[in-house]
Amino acid sequence: MVRKLFFVLAMTLMAHSLEAQVKRNEPVRDPNNKYLVWTGNVRKADINSSQKVDSVGLATTEVQKAQSFMERYFPFRSMCDWKPGMRFMVLPDKKDMVVRTFTDSLTQELVSSISLRYKVMVYTGIARDVLHDRVLFREEKTNKSYYYELPTKSFEDYCYTKRGVPTLAYLDEVDTAMVYLVGKQLETSFAQYNIDVSTTSYGYDKVPVNKGTAVVVKAVGVGNRSFPVKLIVEDKDGNQFYQNVAISRTNSGLSDEEFEDLDNKKHLFSESFRMLGDDVAVTSDEYNHYIGKAVVTLYSTIMLNKYGMEEDVPRLSEFTIKSIVAMGGSDYVTLTLEKGDKTFTKAVTFVRHSSLTDGLAIDRREDYFGSLFRMGSLDMEGVRATNMSYIRQGIVKPGFTEEEVLLALGEPDDHGTSSRGTAYTWIYKSMINRTQCTVFFNNTTRRVTSVK
Repeated sequence: MVRKLFFVLAMTLMAHSLEAQVKRNEPVRDPNNKYLVWTGNVRKADINSSQKVDSVGLATTEVQKAQSFMERYFPFRSMCDWKPGMRFMVLPDKKDMVVRTFTDSLTQELVSSISLRYKVMVYTGIARDVLHDRVLFREEKTNKSYYYELPTKSFEDYCYTKRGVPTLAYLDEVDTAMVYLVGKQLETSFAQYNIDVSTTSYGYDKVPVNKGTAVVVKAVGVGNRSFPVKLIVEDKDGNQFYQNVAISRTNSGLSDEEFEDLDNKKHLFSESFRMLGDDVAVTSDEYNHYIGKAVVTLYSTIMLNKYGMEEDVPRLSEFTIKSIVAMGGSDYVTLTLEKGDKTFTKAVTFVRHSSLTDGLAIDRREDYFGSLFRMGSLDMEGVRATNMSYIRQGIVKPGFTEEEVLLALGEPDDHGTSSRGTAYTWIYKSMINRTQCTVFFNNTTRRVTSVK
């Protein structure tokens, strides 16, 4: 009796809370789950009269800038690269009600997907098995352990596919959107959006919206597995509507080809919205002299390919700089590089000591352009083919030219001179995958005499 009374009281308080939010025309959020949110008291008939943004002549660099923002804060996480601690919410589709995804690690029994609905699963790693490898999770509140048994024998055979783990919406992407997108100014790029008709079901209505309508992100919640970020926006008249969008596409379950389908394509952030304000400011001219120049990577790194997927790029890879677009509110830029018919992007900074990396990684200078790249190509003057085998290993030998040392070790951290002025030194203090060293040059020949 006491339990029933408590339940009734809790439901009454929740109803009053939701009602108060609606009266204030605020997005309605479940007080017990921050990820569940619905549109406020919209006036459906008024939406078409919303003010439009004057987007005539919108610069290409503005579009690139918005893409840079997304690439920086919403990187794609291939299942092969998942790290323990990544968070997901169980959001079963209709087909998931029949096919059970998770097994209770303790009882070894399959668990109904509906019983796990809205539960937060934390990824903990991989378990190898004779028949099929398992993807391990723990439920965040209870710490109960579950696993998803892969349809293939090994994890490696499965993780390179786009399918991922069924029912799971990537929550870290939703958390990031809550931090970086709420309050942002956007412009609608699609002609139809949605409004919620209930806070107790999946019901929604479609509403027409003029393309180019200026809106502000009012709230972010969880959408579904394929399109995990629910963006609730509001126009100048107080009308609210939403779109579930895929940004990073992590664990979306859809391939690149499937995202080209019109029903899915409209759920890409870039198809539904265009970012405005500081984050799409036109890039300054300070980087123009880099455009079209050749560069060489001084060590292996990870870049995003044209599909937005991470790809390992070997040391001493040659590229041509296609564009450099600054990111608003930071000293980072998005570097677009070309190599033959391939295109890559990389977030870097031209500031050696970046506030965004301080304290995050010791001796990690990959984000600094001067450490990662050397201007020029491998056949530049002063680089001899006979020394390339040493250069590729990061080894410096007596007789090396300055250009060969730069290719082998990158830019030095400091410089010095001998007491007699007959020699000068390049000092490397914080190397990546290499030992610290000092390179001695003859002041006359400008060749290496020794390395210590």
